[in-house]
Amino acid sequence: MSIKAVLPSWFVLQPLLLSWLSEDIGRGDRTTASLFPQDAPPGKATWIAKEVGVIAGLPIAANVFSLLHGQVSFDAKVAEGDIAEQGQTIASITGSLDTLLTGERVALNLTMRLSGIATLARKYVEQIADLPAQLVDTRKTTPGLRLLEKYATQVGGAVNHRMGLDDGVMIKDNHIAAAGGIGAAIAQIRPSIPYPLTIEVETENLEQVKEALQHGADIIMLDNMPLERMHQAVALIRQTNDRIKIEASGNITLETIRSVAETGVDYISSSAPVTRSTWLDISMRL
Repeated sequence: MSIKAVLPSWFVLQPLLLSWLSEDIGRGDRTTASLFPQDAPPGKATWIAKEVGVIAGLPIAANVFSLLHGQVSFDAKVAEGDIAEQGQTIASITGSLDTLLTGERVALNLTMRLSGIATLARKYVEQIADLPAQLVDTRKTTPGLRLLEKYATQVGGAVNHRMGLDDGVMIKDNHIAAAGGIGAAIAQIRPSIPYPLTIEVETENLEQVKEALQHGADIIMLDNMPLERMHQAVALIRQTNDRIKIEASGNITLETIRSVAETGVDYISSSAPVTRSTWLDISMRL
């Protein structure tokens, strides 16, 4: 299944971009302002990929420059989600030199970070591309960057899990312990949540899977289960209610994700594309 990445609304993104520009610029770009104490001349910059990777974040970078000056032209040479080769030009930017120099770092930082995430997400997705299971991201994101990091996993081909705690109900091990069991937790939560929120339950063994089935969980997560037990859990859930979605999670790696997908789960959640990715190296040249 092909996943189309949806760029967050500019209404939401622009305050974030302005705050990041403010953090970097502070009281002013002293170097650039000293070079151009009055009007800076026009200039042109190119962005070059210094290694192979999936590109993500160019529309966001373009907005960084336009926030500094409305008369900037950002020409993306590749589409979001395309693979850039080493040495390939991925964008050209024209505008005043002070705008290009002042916006360079924030725009590059965001694009390199998001491209790194998209690149690793794509590697995970490719491992299971011929199977029905889909890669899902998590809430293990950098504070302040969640919208963009989850956008980048989509660019890489993953499916977004809940964006925040208000997106859905996930009863995890500590909730189960606090409530006194899966059944007790579901009984308390079900009447208090709005339609159409679903209830997902994290399970660690077959007894918990049975309890989640008994009490009407909508989604059952198999957390850190050995493969043999996961096969058993999937068979049990399918035999009981084939409409329940099944998610696998816990220590998913490039080496193990295919074996997990072959158990028949619907989703495999992993924080790895965000937490284990490295920035894709991109440079700007005037």
